[in-house]
Amino acid sequence: MSNDAALALVTGANKGIGRAVAGRFAELGMTVLVGARDLDKGAAVAAEIGAAGGKAYPVGLDVTDQRGVAAAAEEIGGRFGRLDVLINNAGIAGDLEAQSPGSVRLDGMRTVFETNLFGVVTVIEAMLPLLRRSPAARIVNVSSGTSSMAWTTDATHYLSRMPGSLAYPVSKAALNMLTVQYAKALSRDGILVNAVAPGACDTDFARGLPFRLTRTAADGAAIVVRLATQGRECPTGGFFDDGGRVPW
Repeated sequence: MSNDAALALVTGANKGIGRAVAGRFAELGMTVLVGARDLDKGAAVAAEIGAAGGKAYPVGLDVTDQRGVAAAAEEIGGRFGRLDVLINNAGIAGDLEAQSPGSVRLDGMRTVFETNLFGVVTVIEAMLPLLRRSPAARIVNVSSGTSSMAWTTDATHYLSRMPGSLAYPVSKAALNMLTVQYAKALSRDGILVNAVAPGACDTDFARGLPFRLTRTAADGAAIVVRLATQGRECPTGGFFDDGGRVPW
């Protein structure tokens, strides 16, 4: 797709991979809507992007607040009339102790699913009328390598040595299937929908992981940007990382 005047919304764009995606979009000439729960933080990022020569606007967006998301969609529609790219990046790891098999707390699980799965549904449903006005809309859902059942059951893969957890990886596996279902349903509209595994990056989100983080937020953002900006050759209904397709 052409990046000229393309309009992209990135959720959770005030830091980490979302911030890196927003910055890269602006460098490519796209107009970026910086979605953030804290509007002041979103405004600060939009100002940074603007100071670097890009076009960015903050949007207050808590993906767990259905009314707030609907209001954001109305705001975007009133100001811009359409949406070309939606990046569902907002996500939480949740309370790890609440996710441990044998001592799970369902309220902790539900909190993770509210953001990582139901929040994505909320945003997509609200933004669909705007995406349908785009000539070549793209949706990219930021998933995780921990959702790959092939990787997490492969004794040679480092993810197989992660402790069992019932919320974060499970929510991302559900997000992968959600991606497939939206891709099927929206193909008739020409809207392409994919999921990505950005890898464990040196961000606030991943710093508690028990291994050395060598990837940057920009590294993680690269596959997101690639799938959001590819032309007619862009696939749909897939799960990808830097190396290509990720096994489900």
